[in-house]
Amino acid sequence: MKREREKVKGQGTIVRRGLSRVAVHVSRGALVCTLLVGCAIPIVPYRAVYEDPVNYVRLEMDDSVLPEWAPSAHAHPKVMPAEDVARILGNISVKEHQIWLQKWLQGEAPLVPAFRPEEFALLSQQIVEALAQARPDERVTFYLSQPRTSAKRVITTGGLYVQGTELHFILGNWQIVYGIPTYGMIYDRRYPMRPTAAKGFYLYFYPAEATIPQRHSLWDTLLANTDDELVIDLTKIASDPLAAVPGR
Repeated sequence: MKREREKVKGQGTIVRRGLSRVAVHVSRGALVCTLLVGCAIPIVPYRAVYEDPVNYVRLEMDDSVLPEWAPSAHAHPKVMPAEDVARILGNISVKEHQIWLQKWLQGEAPLVPAFRPEEFALLSQQIVEALAQARPDERVTFYLSQPRTSAKRVITTGGLYVQGTELHFILGNWQIVYGIPTYGMIYDRRYPMRPTAAKGFYLYFYPAEATIPQRHSLWDTLLANTDDELVIDLTKIASDPLAAVPGR
């Protein structure tokens, strides 16, 4: 009898240990699920204006617009002549940020158009339509990409909105090589306004007199993010075909 009781007791210990291990695995799994749910990236509501396999133009909800504060609403829908939108996009240039050693060895970085010819043609047409459809609580976002490999692509992304007589243009990424992470979460297409890496570029607009200077923090200055947004006074943008950037 004593041996049988010890045997049964030993079997009970084994069963309890097994159940404990199962409980540990279940609790770990629950913890992982909880963390995944807790860290889930929210999807920004949007309406598609244009989309193909590698590019899109959308209207996204702008959480900076507060329903209880009317002045925060954008001046949308906004009807703009196609030639004005094309002129604005064509007059935006980018210059890469350089440290002093790069400037000493390579010279000052040149100003280059923000958009390639095919990107310019796409955006200048679709942004007109997007602004005309936009609601006061929406902003226009764009995503442009050129696949390099199955896991890498060169992206240029950003957004814009009209506030009063000012057009705010933000460039989130400019010709950045984006590699899709091995775990499959794709951020660049989901959040075109957010940079996928330190920006390291400056935005310029011609004529400079049509831009409104903005204040920036020391942190933005250190990260070369001080000129990633242009605020353009639309009252100073004349519908004149001769007002384009020379050489464009």
